[in-house]
Amino acid sequence: QVQLVESGGGLVQPGGSLRLSCAASGAIVAINDMGWYRQAPGQQRELVASTTKDGRTEYSDSVKGRFTISRDNSKNTVYLQMDSLKPEDTAVYSCSAAVREGWRYIYTKYWGQGTQVTVSS
Repeated sequence: QVQLVESGGGLVQPGGSLRLSCAASGAIVAINDMGWYRQAPGQQRELVASTTKDGRTEYSDSVKGRFTISRDNSKNTVYLQMDSLKPEDTAVYSCSAAVREGWRYIYTKYWGQGTQVTVSS
């Protein structure tokens, strides 16, 4: 099995910064796309940022210019640097990864347990 574990969440004041990390472990042969999602109570989960294996990135309009996604393929880890945080960014942030566990070109999307990010004074 594959596990994704997020870290780095917490409480931060508006305008502050946080850096989230998500490390994948287990029977991993390869990882394709990785991404960060967030979900606030009563709202749908939304894609915040994603990155391909070769480093191409996409961002939601609400975080563009403030968040930066990156990855370290040697560590099977994806990061989310969050700057200029706003109260509206408060949510549970979860990472995802498309993982190949064998050599049959079959990818399975896995999810982390989520980490709470709270932006408040």
